[in-house]
Amino acid sequence: MILTRRFYIALILTVLLLGGGQAFFPLFVLGQGGVFVLCLLLLADGYVLYRRRGIRAFRQCADRFSNGDANDVRVRVESSYPYAVSVEVVDEIPFVFQQRDTCFRAKLRACEGKTFSYQLRPTSRGRYDFGRIRVFVRGRIGLISRRYTCGEPFSVKVYPSYLMLRHYELLAVSDNLTEMGIKRIRRVGHHTEFEQIKEYVKGDDYRTINWKASARRHELMVNVYQDERSQQIYNVIDKGRVMQQAFRGMTLLDYAINASLVLSYVAMRREDRAGLVTFDARFDTFVPASRRPGHMQALLEGLYAQQATFGETDFSSLCVHLDKHVAKRSLLVLYTNFFGLKSMNRQLAYLQQLNRRHRLLVVFFEDADLKEYATAPAQDTEGYYRHVIAEKFIVEKRLIVSMLQQHGICALLTTPDNLSIDVINKYLEMKSRQMF
Repeated sequence: MILTRRFYIALILTVLLLGGGQAFFPLFVLGQGGVFVLCLLLLADGYVLYRRRGIRAFRQCADRFSNGDANDVRVRVESSYPYAVSVEVVDEIPFVFQQRDTCFRAKLRACEGKTFSYQLRPTSRGRYDFGRIRVFVRGRIGLISRRYTCGEPFSVKVYPSYLMLRHYELLAVSDNLTEMGIKRIRRVGHHTEFEQIKEYVKGDDYRTINWKASARRHELMVNVYQDERSQQIYNVIDKGRVMQQAFRGMTLLDYAINASLVLSYVAMRREDRAGLVTFDARFDTFVPASRRPGHMQALLEGLYAQQATFGETDFSSLCVHLDKHVAKRSLLVLYTNFFGLKSMNRQLAYLQQLNRRHRLLVVFFEDADLKEYATAPAQDTEGYYRHVIAEKFIVEKRLIVSMLQQHGICALLTTPDNLSIDVINKYLEMKSRQMF
């Protein structure tokens, strides 16, 4: 039982009447009457609230959350009281979110239920523990509040961004991937096999129009081709300290994991086989390239528990183990980060070795916060010096791209929030040009 603010206000007024009775006796009589009425109302309010258990509440959410996305959580509260009550609902969300304001207030009519919704955006993968649901109920009198403890504590696992993957899937089904910024890449040559005939949509190559089918259907129809051979795509993720850098609450490793999951899905829809490699100071996870049913779930489980380390990554170990595990020439999409030309030069020999055996695409990150700072106007002399240093780092990143391309290595410099789109566009471009 919890005494409410209304009770304390009534108690203060009663005490003031009793105190005023020292100077004016009728006020003391009124104060005595107020104490008697307050006790009666308190008993009546307690009897109304405690004579039956009138509240049940439960939480509704997915068994797993998507990292970096807004995940819906619903709390359902149902009243079996035969009269209206006021409720205050407090959901004990995982402490990692550091939110103490997940509280909802409402009035429930007799035998009524309501659903309260909110969203949680996790920024790291792992296990998140929910507590119980606390419901505080007040009757019409409102002097006391009864606390109900509902629901059971349970845990959810936060996986790489499968909600973004689902969005890509829906757009792919409706052939609207251009809404996400994915470009339509014109095929070079005609090294393809016929697959089906479909209705023409904006962006299709007009040279693939099937005029006979169009005449029969009285609408434009185009031939759809598929690539002649299935190729292997491996997402190679660096888990060293260079991937610890954070952007909008998420580490570069998490952005790389989300992008690799989406790229694997797109590659498998293009009849390619997708695989996974992670490494740090040693060769860690290896999932062979495949496109069999259930392979996306295997990739999702392989990416779930990946964590960045604080040590240096060993590219020599990566080269040795890839030679053992990947015999067929493949496209290696390497997610890493370089702070400058010196850090890239230390690994250049190993990158060249990987590129000789396979087609290597090095994906590294542009510091979006640094770029925003460099574009802002300087306020004083010290600010000008800082802007020059910031622009030096930005230019050095672009020099890394040029240097890698001079050695025949494909490179992609992108910001974390554009990573998935840019990687997919680069993959489609390389595939259309038969670069691997």
